[in-house]
Amino acid sequence: MTGRRIIDAHHHVWDLTARPQPWITGEALAPLARSFSAADLAAEARVAEMAGTVVVQTVCVPEETPELLALAARSDLINGVVGWTDLTAPDVADTITALRELPGGDRLVGIRHQVQEEPDPRWLLRPDVLRGLTAVAGAGLVYDLVVTPRQLAAAADAATRLPGLTFVLDHLGKPPIAGGELSSWAADLRRLAALPNTVGKLSGLVTEAAPGAWRTEDLRPAADIALDAFGPQRLLFGSDWPVCTLEADYGTVVGIADSLTETLDPVEKDAVFRGNALRVYGLRATSG
Repeated sequence: MTGRRIIDAHHHVWDLTARPQPWITGEALAPLARSFSAADLAAEARVAEMAGTVVVQTVCVPEETPELLALAARSDLINGVVGWTDLTAPDVADTITALRELPGGDRLVGIRHQVQEEPDPRWLLRPDVLRGLTAVAGAGLVYDLVVTPRQLAAAADAATRLPGLTFVLDHLGKPPIAGGELSSWAADLRRLAALPNTVGKLSGLVTEAAPGAWRTEDLRPAADIALDAFGPQRLLFGSDWPVCTLEADYGTVVGIADSLTETLDPVEKDAVFRGNALRVYGLRATSG
């Protein structure tokens, strides 16, 4: 992939001097227990020839999204922000309006909640959550799904109930690549992907494989299922930086995604690596 035409549709930044990241626990995640800045990202993105990015929330607190919006406003690289708001609150629409009035508010493109941490596998179908998702749709934003395989069925039900909202499935719903048994995940993924208001993100696969003992070919079965289910017009590339650095550096992740989509023609590849992100998130067009 050359020519600075890639949009990275999924990465993070965080500053541990501003707030903790409670999910960074244990020895396996210890390399992430430091701050990762926009300057760090820019250095990686230059090497990987990125034309733009979408930064995604990491913690469910109201202070983070305004900070990400302000960061995007100062950045020539960050095109969009997927932020957080409490979907169960009665004033979701008002909160989104207020976020859009902040510096960088025009970069708000989506909302996400850490559904993967909710003990109820059908959390997305709670009446108060559905009401909040309806407000997200009314604001013209998309909703990023960060779910585990056991929550995919509820995600499909929510997308069925809300056809006016685009659901973007982060990390392909975290397929159990390390375990090798993909049939249950694949069935639920296909059910979700059969809905026209859903999109998949080719991201986060390296950290679903066996730590330190995987090859690109181990990721291919899940990627092939997703390509078949969503098609190249409803799949986006995302690096999941810096989480991906637990297993691979930025450039390697880009190269892996390039390999996993090697059967696509140039137009289809451009869709996965650039065009779909521009369309789905309503990003400003980038040069190159």
